[in-house]
Amino acid sequence: MELTTVWFTLIAVLWIGYFCLEGFDFGVGMLLPVLGRSDVDRRVMINTIGPVWDGNEVWLLVAGGATFAAFPEWYATLFSGFYLPLLLILVALIVRGLAFEYRAKRDDDTWRQRWDLALIVGSFVPALLWGVAFANILRGVPIDADHEYVGGFFNLLNPYALLGGVTTLLLFLTHGAVFLALKTDGPIRERAGKLAVPTAGAAAVASVAFLGWTQAETGTAASAIAFVAAAGALVGGLFAAIRRREGWAFIGTFVAIALAVAGLFLALFPDVMPTTLAAGDGLTTTNAAATPYTLKIMTVVAVVFTPLVLAYQGWTYWVFRQRIAAHHIPPTTAPASVPTAP
Repeated sequence: MELTTVWFTLIAVLWIGYFCLEGFDFGVGMLLPVLGRSDVDRRVMINTIGPVWDGNEVWLLVAGGATFAAFPEWYATLFSGFYLPLLLILVALIVRGLAFEYRAKRDDDTWRQRWDLALIVGSFVPALLWGVAFANILRGVPIDADHEYVGGFFNLLNPYALLGGVTTLLLFLTHGAVFLALKTDGPIRERAGKLAVPTAGAAAVASVAFLGWTQAETGTAASAIAFVAAAGALVGGLFAAIRRREGWAFIGTFVAIALAVAGLFLALFPDVMPTTLAAGDGLTTTNAAATPYTLKIMTVVAVVFTPLVLAYQGWTYWVFRQRIAAHHIPPTTAPASVPTAP
């Protein structure tokens, strides 16, 4: 197997890990106003992802770095052509991270409500725009013979891309609801379990429409198998959610997202950014790749450090595997008042 194919596969694995893990983070954030009936409820929800959300974002950083090093032409064209949506995603992720850190800095309801809103918006925007971005990569964008993106922002807001955004949004909502049902106990667990069923149904409808459209346009036999398996996993997760088998439901949504993203990369290969221009020149794993020597050095580094990172993150999830309930949340204490002079 050529190293370009190896690194295309590794980048696909990194995106699969990011969407499967960060996906339920986004879902929890978007469900904050729906399932969080009180401040204690919202603290329980945030604490389910508090120890892991920043580790989950490492998958995105590594995917971006790997793309920059292994396929610099792809990286350059992608980040210049998709500058505005990627900037919106970056700002949303920054605001979301600040919400996690600053929400508890002041014992004030208005303060916490504002940071809750930041967390909701910071979860909603990436959940929607990642689907829009990936759909446009699959569909193809106007790239000229110099590998430059020559379209505008509104070229990216086509029906296929918007359907992709709605699909990722609903999948992450479902993933988050199932995760909350798995990680919490008490009223939040009950509400999350009930909500997971209708959201899973809506996600299944959107996923079938989007993946079917993708298969009709650019699909291959391998992507068709992945898409069918993803649909089966999502349906299995739906039935598990109906029976309140939270563990199996989470496995179902996790596997469904993983297979769907794998199918998208299988449908894309060997292209990395196809062009819609007749006189243009799309990017492939061959003409967008770095030098063979660079790929060899990167492969050695990946072989050494990837197992260590996976082992550490797996250990983190094992340590924080217990359910969380309202009685685990300590009461909020107001800051001590400053004594006045006599």
